[in-house]
Amino acid sequence: MLSAMRQLATVPASVWTEAPEAPIDTGPLEGERRADVVVVGAGYTGLSAALYLAERGADVVVLDAAEPGWGASGRNGGQVIPGLKHDPEDLERHYGAEIGRRMWQIAGSAADVVFELIARHKIACHAQPCGWIAAAPHATALESLRARTRQWERRGAPVELLNRRAIEELTGTVGYAGGMLDRRAGALHPLSYARGLARAAQRAGARLHGRSAVRRLQSDVGGWRVTAARGAVRARTVILATNAYTGGLWPGLRQTMLPVQSYQVATEPLPEAVRRRVLPGGQVVSDLRRILFYFRLDPQGRLLMGGRGPLDDRGDPALFTRLEATAGRLFPGLGDVRWTHRWSGRVALTADHVPHLHEPRPGVLIGLGYNGRGVAMATVMGQLLAERALGASPAEIGWPVTPITPIALHRWRLPAMALVVHWKRFQDWLDAP
Repeated sequence: MLSAMRQLATVPASVWTEAPEAPIDTGPLEGERRADVVVVGAGYTGLSAALYLAERGADVVVLDAAEPGWGASGRNGGQVIPGLKHDPEDLERHYGAEIGRRMWQIAGSAADVVFELIARHKIACHAQPCGWIAAAPHATALESLRARTRQWERRGAPVELLNRRAIEELTGTVGYAGGMLDRRAGALHPLSYARGLARAAQRAGARLHGRSAVRRLQSDVGGWRVTAARGAVRARTVILATNAYTGGLWPGLRQTMLPVQSYQVATEPLPEAVRRRVLPGGQVVSDLRRILFYFRLDPQGRLLMGGRGPLDDRGDPALFTRLEATAGRLFPGLGDVRWTHRWSGRVALTADHVPHLHEPRPGVLIGLGYNGRGVAMATVMGQLLAERALGASPAEIGWPVTPITPIALHRWRLPAMALVVHWKRFQDWLDAP
């Protein structure tokens, strides 16, 4: 048991564990505490909320089962992408003109929020506003990007459509029919960003406790009582920020999203001659396949390639091998470069592909479901939750507060999603030129 606890409290090995921001001291919660707000989860959502609250004078306690950045916040691809899966006009049609407009404005400025926090708190995380390319693997996908580009251009965003020649020049691969370049986006070191947020929250007065898995959440006089193994916190407001690692703490919450594994591999630093041909424009890339791939270079010149896997945590070696083979097809000039790192983590998908903000009871706030865009959107969601905790109305925060609605037949998600993944991969194969 002790060995398992130590393993949980240590960030799993990946290319990111070589972090410029060192781990911070977050000893376990002990004894009884009181606070204005208790945050459960020390990923981007929880840390952003804690920082925002503490800077405004709130007494905040953050509890995490492991340490800041242990989950997806310390293992993702480090791509800072603004916007949502849905285009602005889709949001306005579905949510109404006013709320839809607020949603695309909030999501569209999410990368700016991240880079501003990094600059203000001097977080050492190799942040680069280098731009993001949404890559179209075929002509049909390029047409959808053409419509998306027009919508964002009309709203003043610095985006442009890329034809086949332009995307080849920027990426170094002939594997795409075109794409959209979004200059609002960028890259960072995800684990260092999480640790930097944690350190900033501590400096602002928030109390952070790792190795403090929450076992029970109970209604209490004037608020809530949150209980961990060796202590408890009483607070008027609880923020649940566990995203893809959500358990059974709140009834039905785990059933509202699908925690899909995101697999990643990384090479050794590329030789200079290869480096000049692979992603010479320096942008980060993700494509529009149904089962997508995403890739970038890190500051050491290593190629990082990611993609989606099954819903469980098996760590299938065949999926890592598939990523390496895909990179070889996109960049045949890689030659016999060594692949030195393999790792995975969970991504939370929602049925409607939109992040959800829930308030199931007064004083309980929940944010989750970033659908692969969690670096930017989780940071912003933390601030929205904090504003609500401080008394802002749903209309004032500009994001819809939705009921907890479990996905139908969620208990059958593993076999059902395995079939869906295979079907979508087959469709991607049919679409290939």
